[in-house]
Amino acid sequence: MKIVDIRATTVAVPLEAPLRHSNGAHWGRFVRTLVEVEADNGLVGLGEMGGGGESAESAFRALKPYLEGHDPFQLEALRFKIANPTASLYNNRTQLLAAIEFACLDLVGQHLGVPVCDLLGGRLRDTVPFASYLFFRYAADGHGEIRTPEQLVEHTRRLKREHGFTVHKLKGGVFPPDYELECYRALAEAFPGDRLRYDPNAVLSVAEGLRFGRAIEHLNNDYLEDPVWGLEGLRAVREQVRVPLATNTVVVNFEQLASNVLRRGADVVLLDTTFWGGIRPCVKAAGVCETFQVGVAVHSSGELGVQLATMLHLGAVLPNLTYAADAHYHQLRDDVIEGGRMAYSEGAIAVPEGPGLGVRLDPERVARYAEFYRETGGYPYDRDPGRPGWYATVPNERFADPDMSG
Repeated sequence: MKIVDIRATTVAVPLEAPLRHSNGAHWGRFVRTLVEVEADNGLVGLGEMGGGGESAESAFRALKPYLEGHDPFQLEALRFKIANPTASLYNNRTQLLAAIEFACLDLVGQHLGVPVCDLLGGRLRDTVPFASYLFFRYAADGHGEIRTPEQLVEHTRRLKREHGFTVHKLKGGVFPPDYELECYRALAEAFPGDRLRYDPNAVLSVAEGLRFGRAIEHLNNDYLEDPVWGLEGLRAVREQVRVPLATNTVVVNFEQLASNVLRRGADVVLLDTTFWGGIRPCVKAAGVCETFQVGVAVHSSGELGVQLATMLHLGAVLPNLTYAADAHYHQLRDDVIEGGRMAYSEGAIAVPEGPGLGVRLDPERVARYAEFYRETGGYPYDRDPGRPGWYATVPNERFADPDMSG
């Protein structure tokens, strides 16, 4: 089996409403680039990457000479061919490699008639549990704003009723820390049997991170995620707060993982199949974490169904996955795969059973959301549509006013 072609299509899929985060917002849609890698036996493997547009599509097309004639089984050779660590200082292809690795694993699984998780060591679980992913958000198209503790609790109650979540993650860093602490405590009071996480995307100062961490020590926390920026900042907080610390920002490669092992800053590493350059690097990283008793979770970077499938196959094979995975997925109105969005049951999603990734693109949906992208274009992740001219600093002091919608 040899690769003969690669195609990339950028789509925009609507969200229920614009989601606010510490550095800006998701402006009411996720923009993703879908990748199709075709082999000489007629099989097509699927990949996905965040962002998109002409630049992403051109970047994938530019890799065709690298891929033509390549055997999808040769994944280590693919790694060095696409993302040689020295060359990557200049071309930074890690996320491109990830999308192509997804597609190659999909091809191999289809060729052998087995799901990707069987290529990674075999499934240990048939479903992967997920946390609700809670955002402060603007109102849109019948979906109300989430700004107050009462609105947040009611939204969480609806998600719990519909999807069965028992773990709740609040994306913070939008409003002043004391206000978000009030919101977090409201969640703890409303759902006393459930577990909680807080993630302000690293915009708190060390002093604020310590203050927030100490204030929640008595609650039913999974972890405090990226309260401050950098491994040194995490170490400073970890030394003085009795809540596990997690990161998806500053342990995203093996050099950083080695640093965290040698001098612990994060107790939990959130593995992202895109950030790490594929599913296989995440499995390898999880093995290192298992050896050194560092916890692991599965990170969400705004997935559609193709990347969600990679997260499910990853979650299926990790023996040390003791935390529910993250997913923005329930925030989407639709998906690009056949059958539409995958279903949650009791807070979990079933690992696909079919060969390869176990999902296929729905051509009609892809065409519809490619056209939607052409109509709406991209948006700046690091800007907030309700706060013209604003941008975050690290640490941030210019938080949104909780008494106003903007």
